[in-house]
Amino acid sequence: MLSRVAERIYWQARYLERAENTARLLNVFSTLLLDLPSGTKLGWRSLVEITGTDQAFDAKYKQANERNVMRFLMLDNNGSSLLNTLASTRENARTTREIMPLEAFEQINNLCHYAADNAAAGVSGGHRHRFLEEIISSCQEISGLMAGSMSRGAAYSFVRIGRSLERADMATRIIDVGSGNLLPDLSSGMDFPESREPYENTLWMNILRSLTAYQMYRQHVKHRVNGEDVVKFLLQDDDFPRAATHALTTISHVLRKLPKNTQVAKQVDKTLRIIQKGDISKLLNDGLFQYLDNLQVEIASIHHTIADTWFLPHK
Repeated sequence: MLSRVAERIYWQARYLERAENTARLLNVFSTLLLDLPSGTKLGWRSLVEITGTDQAFDAKYKQANERNVMRFLMLDNNGSSLLNTLASTRENARTTREIMPLEAFEQINNLCHYAADNAAAGVSGGHRHRFLEEIISSCQEISGLMAGSMSRGAAYSFVRIGRSLERADMATRIIDVGSGNLLPDLSSGMDFPESREPYENTLWMNILRSLTAYQMYRQHVKHRVNGEDVVKFLLQDDDFPRAATHALTTISHVLRKLPKNTQVAKQVDKTLRIIQKGDISKLLNDGLFQYLDNLQVEIASIHHTIADTWFLPHK
């Protein structure tokens, strides 16, 4: 397989997963307001910070309110909006149509047209849920089609690597949101008539839902929803597909089918050890942000090692 083909397949899988994750995140936290006391302010800027596009947002908008954040993450030409991400998915799929199922490319193309036609209406609250649900279900359909119809050769290996690395990356970013930035009223000690604990638990429930992890958490953890157990589940669980440990373990297994995998495998193993050795109880009291930052650097290093190994052979 040519290096450029492998790279485009890898990025097509990452962008498709990113589009689904972004839609899921926006959908879940749009409905979070319904579960909170009247007048509670959400830290909408945190959703921008997840994508790492703070500077681009600040250059265009003065306020990080709901409408501006939704427009920025759905419509704007910033490289991370839903429309941009889906366009990148289609472009990478278009140039690798001889490798992937034709039906998958057709569905990606249809999804891009649907998003372009309906994203503006989705910015407003009335149509947002239906629009985002359609994006999520279409992304899942495309992933399922590829899983059920692609031969388990090198091409599908890069699909799995791209999708799994994006999942590990998103899990760490979403945990950052649940660490206090999304509900500034709670983190600043604002007094509610009721205890603040139920609202913190509500936030963590929505963190789980943003990764479709709520039911699996309840089945396997069997404790009430709380920050420590949620962070452990999303980082260290080896059975849940969107947990960071499971995603990186999947990459480790897939690498065995690819040549020249030594350096990538070492970096994946290093990142897994950092996750598995993390004492979440202590980190939640002091040091979680730094731990997650370090983890983000290690996950980025996996990508750079993949690129150096298979996409940029001249280096």
